[in-house]
Amino acid sequence: MNSQFGHSIPSPSPDRRQSATALEIARGTARLLRSLGFSCVSELTLPSGRRADLVAMNARGDIWIVEIKSSVADLRADQKWEDYRMHCDRLFFAFTQDLPCEIFPPDTGLIVADGYGAHMHCDAPEHRLAAATRKSLIVSFGMHAAHRMNRLIDPQGHADIVE
Repeated sequence: MNSQFGHSIPSPSPDRRQSATALEIARGTARLLRSLGFSCVSELTLPSGRRADLVAMNARGDIWIVEIKSSVADLRADQKWEDYRMHCDRLFFAFTQDLPCEIFPPDTGLIVADGYGAHMHCDAPEHRLAAATRKSLIVSFGMHAAHRMNRLIDPQGHADIVE
């Protein structure tokens, strides 16, 4: 990425928690969400202490959470996604076309993705957040995004900050 000053700004390195497939799903899903008017942050810690794979917010303050699943085993091993409902207006799963849609909970949205893009297979039902929860998430989202930008610009100045 080039800055306005003409020099290159390094991109964040992967944290090595996600598989290559999960990273590709996240990238394709983020591209879809941007096309729908959302900005995304990955690996956002929620007020409950859970960490969401992707949190997306649009200009109206709508908050969507996308849980990324790279395999059937990944879905079966992880049941913490149920806690995400209390932190978003809509909850989605994003996965590759190799996984069958039938394995995902029926009351969530489904996004089929690869490293280049994604499409909304089915929309998620809406369950609006309480105002206080929304405010808390908007502040957390903004702080997280700002810290990431600051770390890109000045990596040495943020060595002691843990998200």
